[in-house]
Amino acid sequence: MFGTSNSHGANAYAKVGIETGVISASPHKLIVMLYDGAIVALNNATQHMKNSDIPAKGHSISKAIAIIENGLRASLDKKAGGEIATSLDALYEYMSNRLLQANINNQAEGVVEVQNLLRDLKSSWEAIAPDNNNLKQEAPVPQLDPLAPRRANFFEA
Repeated sequence: MFGTSNSHGANAYAKVGIETGVISASPHKLIVMLYDGAIVALNNATQHMKNSDIPAKGHSISKAIAIIENGLRASLDKKAGGEIATSLDALYEYMSNRLLQANINNQAEGVVEVQNLLRDLKSSWEAIAPDNNNLKQEAPVPQLDPLAPRRANFFEA
């Protein structure tokens, strides 16, 4: 009775949460979110490999490559970042090529290798955060619930 529509509702709710997080995130937090997205996509890819679900594996690896290329690599400023940005660019290129080969040859070890590289970069990025506590545990911003009962205010016009 609730199987299909309920999961769509949950997915829509999760998507709104992610979109809200992106809108309110600092540039530093956005990079962490990109790392998280690529790591999750690669975790899904290894699960799909174990289940012999080739189309889903390809989709997950393609998603990770897109995050690396169109998110992480595209955000590099080689002029401002100098040698570090150039090195990261080469590393991101290596990751994309490694994932492409892992996808073609159905090699889980290539996926795991890139996943570990992403985890290392993510933890390094978190360590240089302007506010370390802000990346690890952001305090929820109180939101007005338009459906919540409100106290009566007799001075309201």
